[in-house]
Amino acid sequence: MVEMVQATRLHPLHAGAVSVGLADNATRVSLRAKPDAIMALSKALGLDLPVKPKSTASRGARTALWIGPDEWLIIDSATSSLVDDLAKVKVLHSAVEVSHRNVGILVSGKGADAVINGGCPQDLSLKAFPVSAASRTVLGKIEIVLWRMDEDSFRVECWRSFSTYAYAFLQESARDVAV
Repeated sequence: MVEMVQATRLHPLHAGAVSVGLADNATRVSLRAKPDAIMALSKALGLDLPVKPKSTASRGARTALWIGPDEWLIIDSATSSLVDDLAKVKVLHSAVEVSHRNVGILVSGKGADAVINGGCPQDLSLKAFPVSAASRTVLGKIEIVLWRMDEDSFRVECWRSFSTYAYAFLQESARDVAV
């Protein structure tokens, strides 16, 4: 016997269960340092810089995302003394404020991982990419930094020049995800 399946047509502007929105303004610093500087930088930041791949460390409104063996993206969503805190450190490091360059996009709701996987090949299962995980990856044609803030909540950081593309891509993907 043949089973009939009927597709349901959604309005092209249907929002779906996953929300895609802009993150609040934040101070962002691209930090580079060798292992011998980590302790002094951690003290200045008020948190322990993560040293394991895909890990993050947070204290208050400040989060450090491990991007590579000697690289972190520091995001501070409060009125911040981040740049001043790092300027006082006397060990060799590079701290470049990139607040003007980056834009944060929040993707949240049941199915947020599927929305991001619409253009990101990374395994976003909770086992492979648990809460607080972060990594540099791709979304469609662009490089992003992806941070899993909660089980169903992600922050996508991209360059401002690619933000319109990333935002539209994620909105379209959210419409396509059926939860």
